[in-house]
Amino acid sequence: MKSDENCIFCKIAAGQIPSNKVYEDEKIVAFKDLNPQAPVHVLVVPKAHFATLAEMDEEGAELVKHALQTIPRIAAGLGLSGGYRLIVNQGEDAGQTVHHLHIHLLGGKSLGEKIV
Repeated sequence: MKSDENCIFCKIAAGQIPSNKVYEDEKIVAFKDLNPQAPVHVLVVPKAHFATLAEMDEEGAELVKHALQTIPRIAAGLGLSGGYRLIVNQGEDAGQTVHHLHIHLLGGKSLGEKIV
């Protein structure tokens, strides 16, 4: 899998930077966000580096598919039986601050109908 030596999420995925991991397999890692926006706020990160969906190749598409198939299990393990929200920020206008594709998994309270 490709990685970027300057990317913080690549370093977390490789175990070079500690994190509060809640899930890991050979393709993805999920860890608690350092600046949570909900009682449960986890980032689900492919281990291969690509910044946005527009940069996603065939391998990246399989990783995103795997992440989406795995998220219900991660959410159940976090006690999110009442539901959860997924957010993927794409680019600076959307608020993407780390340029490595990642999925925000938020829950633990009623999030309402608004986007955030």
